[in-house]
Amino acid sequence: MEVYCTRPRCPRPQNFFADLDDNTTLKTAQQKYCTTCGMPLMLDGRYVPIKLLGRGGFGAAFLARDRRIPGMRQCVVKQFQPTGNLTSTQLQIAQQLFEREAEVLAEIGNEHEQIPDLFAFFPITVPSLQPGQQDQFFYLVQEYINGQNLEEELVKKSRFSEAEIVEVLQEILKVLQFVHDRGIIHRDIKPSNIMRRRDGKLFLLDFGAVKQVTNNPATSSTGIYSLGFAPPEQMAGNQVFPSTDLYALAVTVLTLLTGQEATQLFDAYSNQWKWRTQVNVNPRLADILDKMLLPAASQRFQSAQEVLNALAEVYQLQLIPPTHITSTSLPAVQGSIRVASQLPTAIPAFSTWEFLAGAAFSGFEGALIGIACFSLIHNPIITLGISFVILGVLIFAQARRWIEKLDLLIISAITFAIIFFMPLLRAELGIQQILMLAVAAALVSIALTALFRLIYKLLSLIL
Repeated sequence: MEVYCTRPRCPRPQNFFADLDDNTTLKTAQQKYCTTCGMPLMLDGRYVPIKLLGRGGFGAAFLARDRRIPGMRQCVVKQFQPTGNLTSTQLQIAQQLFEREAEVLAEIGNEHEQIPDLFAFFPITVPSLQPGQQDQFFYLVQEYINGQNLEEELVKKSRFSEAEIVEVLQEILKVLQFVHDRGIIHRDIKPSNIMRRRDGKLFLLDFGAVKQVTNNPATSSTGIYSLGFAPPEQMAGNQVFPSTDLYALAVTVLTLLTGQEATQLFDAYSNQWKWRTQVNVNPRLADILDKMLLPAASQRFQSAQEVLNALAEVYQLQLIPPTHITSTSLPAVQGSIRVASQLPTAIPAFSTWEFLAGAAFSGFEGALIGIACFSLIHNPIITLGISFVILGVLIFAQARRWIEKLDLLIISAITFAIIFFMPLLRAELGIQQILMLAVAAALVSIALTALFRLIYKLLSLIL
């Protein structure tokens, strides 16, 4: 079993222990130590890090197993690990932020199903790599959400559809309403802090930058924010409000809709967000987003519930209780809304270039598949049947956007490479002949697609 050392800058953090491959041994084994730096590997005696998930400015996150729980569930171990030359004051603030995340998760994590649960928070003191000194590390253990964050999802799909955007809005707004009702402001809403679990449920992560509101309805900012997502009051270090989170959520939506960085969408000269011309969405949704993005906090929606109500008016949403409310409390929350079930799963429209690229791929791939099938079967009718079935599956996958853009090139290259390295699939043709036939098929496919698209547009105008 591989066990990952959590000491910062350990030269060889991967450790291998064959005896821990047996779960019975893993449950009862004594403390293991890094073979390179001597760091204890079983944190708090129970959490066994097995993989580095990522590093940030103030810490690192590891995938771990809890050997004290039946089934040894997976969890996330976050280590306070500031980088750079921080002053003592900055270091103290960073540590307070880390401890605050544990406090907030302890308070609300178990109350809402779309916020990760907190399992543990503890310090560890170990001998330093410097002789005669000691190092202290702080660890936070929370629920592992197996999925992808929206930033990773955006890389794969280029942009989100309107239906997907409204789903994100309604789910995260429900979480924000819950959080704000408890006097907590997240202050770092962005695509990488929204995780979609494999079953589709969205989670709000990273409460390390939250602000706890006590007697005051607003609280000052410490200057911790993500560039491009923070509104003016937060960037200036002034008071932050619930509408501060709404602003950041709207910027998040713009990046998902357009596929562009937040800084590319803001025009500093006019001090306005320029995004409407790049997307095709319901104008009333655009108005809602623009109101969330107003520079003055007082001009925006003042609560997540106000935004939910505005969305309900646009999409005629069903009024039912949100998912985090228990059945015993339903009568008191009949005004809450849920959106996803009312929206069609829209697929973004294809541009002309996408149509032609898809046609070229289909023609090129169809020719290669036909040649390969005929080489194996030597029956033209069966070959045509198999080729049409495979090609139909590929076209359907394109229509559903399961494969697009770079995927088309990769699939074509793989198919051509298989034929190139397997003479059995060449139907006694040379590589140059095969390539010429595939390119010719791609050109014919492009021409036919363009022709049918033109005919379709003419008929649409006439009819």
